[in-house]
Amino acid sequence: MADVRPVLAAAVRTPFGKNRGGLTGIRPDDLLGQTLQALLERVPALDPGEIDDIVMGDANGAGEDNRNVARMGALLAGMPVTVPGVTLNRLCGSGAEAIVSAARAVRSQDMDVVIAGGVESMTRAPYVVRRTDYDGFDGPAAELPVHQTTVGWRLVNERFPRHWTDSLGACAERSAEKRGIGRLAQDEWAVRSHALASAAWDAGLHDDFVIPVGSVARDESVRPGTTLATLAELAPAFTREGSVTAGNASPINDGAVATLVTTMDRALDLGLSPLAVIRGAAVVAVEPDAFADAPVPAMRKLLARQGLTFADIDRFEINEAFAAMVLTVLDELPEIPVDRVNPDGGAIAMGHPVGASAARVVVDTARGLRRSGGHLGVATACIGVGLGIAVLVEVP
Repeated sequence: MADVRPVLAAAVRTPFGKNRGGLTGIRPDDLLGQTLQALLERVPALDPGEIDDIVMGDANGAGEDNRNVARMGALLAGMPVTVPGVTLNRLCGSGAEAIVSAARAVRSQDMDVVIAGGVESMTRAPYVVRRTDYDGFDGPAAELPVHQTTVGWRLVNERFPRHWTDSLGACAERSAEKRGIGRLAQDEWAVRSHALASAAWDAGLHDDFVIPVGSVARDESVRPGTTLATLAELAPAFTREGSVTAGNASPINDGAVATLVTTMDRALDLGLSPLAVIRGAAVVAVEPDAFADAPVPAMRKLLARQGLTFADIDRFEINEAFAAMVLTVLDELPEIPVDRVNPDGGAIAMGHPVGASAARVVVDTARGLRRSGGHLGVATACIGVGLGIAVLVEVP
């Protein structure tokens, strides 16, 4: 009987560059193009003309990534012009959404071979001007209202309640305060993230996944020497007396991830040893300012649909948008063993290029399971505007 289960057959990513770091000079479409080229080089038996679609997450879309960056990346990678592309935006969950969409297409047999992942250049995110605020550029440009597009709310609709559109950090802080999670606990989680991420790099755990780009060979935001003392010196970043700082939140980053999603049979025909089966996924919605809570119902929904419990899961990858968010999730779900969560560090250290991050989390869940001999893993992410996503991967 044919095995048409959707699998992660191969995966590559760039190092995640820090804000204004080593990837600053690379456009997001070029960054994606290089990543796609690297993926194809790892699957020499695949005829690129047989790719049914390129599905990429991208959370900005306001700058050089504005014209369907999945399609632009495919063209820049030298793929045949007959290869389509589509760009998805579920903000911080975009990369996972791309992989899930590809898996669904493969499972339904609408498609056979799909490349999925995500890309983001937060450094190169442009400033924008609301079109209705001016009649032209006759006056001084400095007088025009300019809005950043790097992260978070911009061009806010005044009909939304004010607390919904507070800064992401302030919202995560409120979730932590409600549960008595203070600054020290958040800083301790950040120290853990940097220590584990640094150890993983030193152990060569990313050597078969991360490709060097120019002079950048490692995630630039990892700080091996991070201590509680160094983090204690940082001022609150979002509210005057708050607990969320630049040290216990994810940084601003650039990067791209690309995976090959196909059936088990096709992967084996291509001479590949699949990383994992994409077994299922769930998305949920909560109050927009309570996005830090959203991984909780997302994971519960996913596991309930799969007939599983948290005890059945060998590895949890929770995208570390904020330490406050991860600790909120663990407070709500004490049944999750902490040592199974982000055992090789997380986004506080590795970085959070928004459109690509959740794809990295899914792949790292699969790769970590294979290294440890685990069977089932959950990758999850909180998402701005009150959303959450969770993906179940299985290593046969």
